[in-house]
Amino acid sequence: MRIVTRPDFDGVVCAVLIADALGVEPPVYWVEPNDFSRGSADVRPGDIVANLPYHPDCDMWFDHHSTNRIDRPFKGLFRDAPSAARNVFGYFTDRFRQDYSELVYWADRIDSADFTRDEVLHPEKYDYVLLSMTVSGEKGREEAYWNHLVRLLRERRIEQVMSDSEVATRCRMVIRENSEYAGWLRQYTRIEGQVAITDFRSLDQPPSGNRFLAYSLFPETVVSVRIRFENLQKQTIVVNIGHSIFNPNCNVHVGRLLTRPQHFQSEL
Repeated sequence: MRIVTRPDFDGVVCAVLIADALGVEPPVYWVEPNDFSRGSADVRPGDIVANLPYHPDCDMWFDHHSTNRIDRPFKGLFRDAPSAARNVFGYFTDRFRQDYSELVYWADRIDSADFTRDEVLHPEKYDYVLLSMTVSGEKGREEAYWNHLVRLLRERRIEQVMSDSEVATRCRMVIRENSEYAGWLRQYTRIEGQVAITDFRSLDQPPSGNRFLAYSLFPETVVSVRIRFENLQKQTIVVNIGHSIFNPNCNVHVGRLLTRPQHFQSEL
């Protein structure tokens, strides 16, 4: 039995909850959604998949993304919720050895981007927000850190997690990156209508930073598009699209739009 989830904060919290409820120890099998669409995800019988599309070989499945809804019976829980962790929490509610309600509350807010402007501009003031920014698959495979974080969140309070040497080092790096990221966004972003398009393809190493910062820098836009190469070989282009969390005037469901690739121009 393995936990299969994605390397973001919601995935980490899903892993914490499943590990505690079922006694499954790391390492977690960390997978990006693209691995499912490419057919390269190594999901096996007995695996528990969370915060990812359904896989027919898994034993249990938990998710909340409307575009991943399926019309077949399965073991687990799928329903509209702020996070996949919320569904795991509800399903195993009487099996936890400690109270994870605060952790799941922040997983809800972070995964649904329910932020205040101050939390976006100054995440260093908010432990869970800053911690979530240390978890990303964009910088490559960092399974050792992701698994370390799962263990920490199972065993320690948030104050102790933040004082862990590895976590503290990564948090300092995130704060530094965020302070530089605004300049990169201003330099490489153009506005087309109500869409902010950030194109990092000319850079060998696309900068990392607070992905919600664009919504504060370009408040007139309703959607942000970020374009980059997946790696130094520049064979695959990655396009990230999201709704503004501060300007709710977009009339297009971006998730459903992305399931219809025939609507995209080839230059994207």
